[in-house]
Amino acid sequence: MAAQMWTCTGLRWSPGGPELVWSGGRRSALTWGKRVAFGVGENTVRRCVGARGNACPTGAPVPARSTGARCDDCARLDRAHSVAADTIADDPRPYRVYLAWFGPGMVKVGITAVERGPARLLEQGAVCFSWLGTGPLMAARRTEELLRAALGVPDRIPYAAKRTVRAVLPAGAEERAAEVRELHARAVPLGNWPESVVREPCHVTDHLAAFHLQHAEPATGAVTELLAGGHVAGELVAAAGPDLHLDTGGPGGVLVLDTRLLPGWELIPAQGSNEITLPVKEFAARQDGLF
Repeated sequence: MAAQMWTCTGLRWSPGGPELVWSGGRRSALTWGKRVAFGVGENTVRRCVGARGNACPTGAPVPARSTGARCDDCARLDRAHSVAADTIADDPRPYRVYLAWFGPGMVKVGITAVERGPARLLEQGAVCFSWLGTGPLMAARRTEELLRAALGVPDRIPYAAKRTVRAVLPAGAEERAAEVRELHARAVPLGNWPESVVREPCHVTDHLAAFHLQHAEPATGAVTELLAGGHVAGELVAAAGPDLHLDTGGPGGVLVLDTRLLPGWELIPAQGSNEITLPVKEFAARQDGLF
């Protein structure tokens, strides 16, 4: 009898914590200590997940290392109506401008819809953040650009950099908040803020406990891709953004699985010991002065 196949659509952060979402809408809550185990179907190929709720018309194969799991045509369609891609200007919802901190020397400025609350920050793996201001979309976007240039901070940080810096996070909440507080204090007095954006006081929200990072050993590497016939099994010890930190209990220690690599594959239950039989890239040793 053939094993039941499941397709994962990604990781979502709910008020109760991270959840894996499956095609059809079913969700699996991810609690600390939970065993996460699945295999990739034999002789399967990763297929495009489509765009904007529509299936890919050709079911095109997509690269195993792609974090978007979309073919070129579907990727263009998906970004054709995207705030992140700056392709829409008529969204009537109010937006917030924020400062997000991921580790020493790693701060970005961004925007998110007010109605989403802190979800965008959890999805990005922000260890702590503060709101800067609230206003209409295009005014918020202009504020983001103003602050990016004035403060010398980016609007994007690669996930690979976020993963490696988690091993050197300060233990104290005040120390983690220091860079956000400093940049917030520099941002508020700046001129040229759009009049429709209301400045907000500095209030740093810390996600270290939400991510459970203070209770987990530092990760030593990350899965780079899924392969047909491979499998993943480990104890969930932390999660941040799309990343699951899995303790394999063996010499590999804690490894990171980016759940953006899952969509497009046919997955099956996995049995046996905690191990990951997929390509893994070890994190380089941190050099003094890097941050």
